[in-house]
Formats: sequence, structure tokens, C-alpha cells
Amino acid sequence: MKQEATCEQELIAIRDSLEILGGKWKLRIMRHLNNHITETNTFKKIQREVEGISAKMLSKELQDLETNLLITRTVMNTRPITVNYAITEYGKSVFPVTETLVQWGLNHRQKIK
Repeated sequence: MKQEATCEQELIAIRDSLEILGGKWKLRIMRHLNNHITETNTFKKIQREVEGISAKMLSKELQDLETNLLITRTVMNTRPITVNYAITEYGKSVFPVTETLVQWGLNHRQKIK
């Protein structure tokens, strides 16, 4: 049986979630990786397709996502070295939340028009 969280526990959980997923780029990067799951996702490809992100910021965000087990980083044995990024099964657990955010965002844009 699932135990109800206290208000304090809920607020801590929200804080933790926002620390891991918050900011301008992380969810966009994860969404890109999920939408291109069958493709090779190199650093340059992600930078090209996640419009506006700098190389420095992309590097930091990818590191954070990997540290939190949401993506994997695989170094390929090629010349020059190629690094591929992919979403993990654990990372996919974020998508029910992001789907809700997408729907809310679409509805919000309609409401404020």
C-alpha cells in the first residue's frame, strides 16, 4: 500500500525534481534524445538541433543528466572519437511528467492569446 507523503516531503520531492530537471535546457535535451532514440546522437548533432544552446552549456547539461542516470554517454572507437548520447530507461520515466507539461504549455498559450 502506497503511503501518503507529508506536505514537507512533497515540497522536498518537488525541489529535488526541479534541481535535477530544471533550467532552460535539460528537458529539451532529453526530449530530443527520446524523439531520436533510434539515431546516433552526437554532441554536435544535439547542439545543432537543440536551438540556441552553447557548447559549454550543452557539455554541462549532458554531464548533469549523466550523473543523475537519465542519459548514457558512449565513446565509440572511431577516428576521430565519436561520443553518442542516449536516454536511459530511468530517463524515460520522466516522460509522463513532460507530456503533462507539454499539454499544459499548449493550453496556456491558447488561454493567454
